[in-house]
Amino acid sequence: MPAVSADTLSLTRLSSPGFDAIERPVRSVTRGPRGYEGEGFPVVRAFAGVSPAELDPFIHMDQMGEVDYEPGEPRGTSWHPHRGFETVTYIIDGRFAHQDSAGGGGLIEDGATQWMTAGSGILHIETPPAELVESGGLFHGIQLWVNLPAENKFLPPNYQNLEGGQVGLVTSPDAGSLIRIIAGDIEGHRGPGSTHTPITMAHATVQPGAAVSIPWNPEFNALVYVLSGRGRVGAEGRPIEQGSLAVLGKGDRITVAADGAQDSNRPALEVLLLGGRPIREPVAQYGPFVMNTRQQLIEAMEDYQAGRLGVVPPDALMPHTVR
Repeated sequence: MPAVSADTLSLTRLSSPGFDAIERPVRSVTRGPRGYEGEGFPVVRAFAGVSPAELDPFIHMDQMGEVDYEPGEPRGTSWHPHRGFETVTYIIDGRFAHQDSAGGGGLIEDGATQWMTAGSGILHIETPPAELVESGGLFHGIQLWVNLPAENKFLPPNYQNLEGGQVGLVTSPDAGSLIRIIAGDIEGHRGPGSTHTPITMAHATVQPGAAVSIPWNPEFNALVYVLSGRGRVGAEGRPIEQGSLAVLGKGDRITVAADGAQDSNRPALEVLLLGGRPIREPVAQYGPFVMNTRQQLIEAMEDYQAGRLGVVPPDALMPHTVR
């Protein structure tokens, strides 16, 4: 992604671990399979093979790309519904256009995040803008689904546009790592995302040979997903590489270290850090609906078919194709 316009030496530095720090151990490391989403864009199914109880309050995550498209190749999604959770689209490189039936929309690009609360129900589309389809180019991002507790599943839909420059920026004690806080709190430093379910979401860049110990809410679970590069994670220093998801155990710090040698096209270890307070409620999921019971899923489908989740607006954004 583009270089952050900040000198890491001048940023606030996280504290070093104290004698009473509890480094989180590694429970598992998995590799997500590759597949295709929407109109046919490549993804890594980051959470595949991991117990839902370990992921709670997160439901699903795709790494979109990293891919360097030829002209005419970029793909997105067509209009589709959601109910019962929040979608988070973080674009690291490239751009995506969004529009929804509640009036939200805009261009998500180069470090920006779209945070959409589907709540009671919404229709939306995410697709590459026409200029990217025509020219091709680099595209890389994340889509994360965050569950809502039963009491919030029917909230009115809402949309947040979080530009890359709004994120909270902190660095490690030796300034060898940069942490972008998108949502939640790390040692009193907050990200701009407003969440109904208490979570922390951050993107860390760890330079070759560097390590970072990140204070982490002991009430939250802890997931580390490798966007690119190679390194080690946890108290045991388990090896990780692009596409790895590490599920960590209890503790109050997350340790990530980058290997000294990285690929020339991936000069640093890039990881996504996720944690949240588990909701611990029944989850019933069918495609784009995440509810608590099977009956609620049936009602969601019926409401969608009856047009009660919203309608596609007259000026609707549509997937662009090269003629």
